[in-house]
Amino acid sequence: MGTFVLNNKIALITGGSRGIGKAIALGFSEAGAKVIVAARTQNLLEEVLAEMRAKGGDGLAVLCDLKNDQDILSLIKKTVDRYGRLDVLVNNAATSPFLKKSEEVTSEEWEQVIRINLTAPFLLCREASKVMIQNNWGRIINIASVGGLIALPRLVAYCAAKGGLIQLTKVLAVEWAAKYNITVNAIAPGYISTDLTEGMRASEQISKNLLQRTPMRRFGEPNEVVGAALYLASESSTYSTGAVITVDGGWMAS
Repeated sequence: MGTFVLNNKIALITGGSRGIGKAIALGFSEAGAKVIVAARTQNLLEEVLAEMRAKGGDGLAVLCDLKNDQDILSLIKKTVDRYGRLDVLVNNAATSPFLKKSEEVTSEEWEQVIRINLTAPFLLCREASKVMIQNNWGRIINIASVGGLIALPRLVAYCAAKGGLIQLTKVLAVEWAAKYNITVNAIAPGYISTDLTEGMRASEQISKNLLQRTPMRRFGEPNEVVGAALYLASESSTYSTGAVITVDGGWMAS
């Protein structure tokens, strides 16, 4: 089991202040990584950092707005300035603020969802790869969704973005595997108890429908995604790239 460790690896996690991102950040820290958490809310980032340090971990909290290209460049620079390299990138930050019929989605709403869920991960992959190439080693993990694999009505922009993120994962995996020793994989969670699904879980009818569709008959918890992320970030996954791991309570099997 010794390969499921991240001793002294430098890991950057976007959307690391809550939900799945926070769970992965704490899990990686416990596995020995130095973790950079990035998000838009300073006090929540500081809380995550304090939790890591309370357990003997080390990390860095960086305010970052993924709508801003300069913030993305600055995030990578701050990571390298602090630790000298970047080993693992987890593109976790996501948004899905609209539950609307496709014909009613505005251009502005479409662009907002595509920017955070697809464009920002691409830019982060691009910039992180420049650092990883120097060390001929890297792990990139994109947090996609079952919505990138199947159709979820009234979530057209979100599904398009997550489907694009899965294809981005596969293309980068093929391009960077042998040449740079960088693996690029994706995790596709189902319905997890996070802020992103809060509205749907609060609706009795929607919640009932989702649970009926899920073989395990419950929503997942953020820490249930950590194992897949740890596998993909560690030496246990040296022959895995371009893969999509579902963590969905059986959703895709039903």
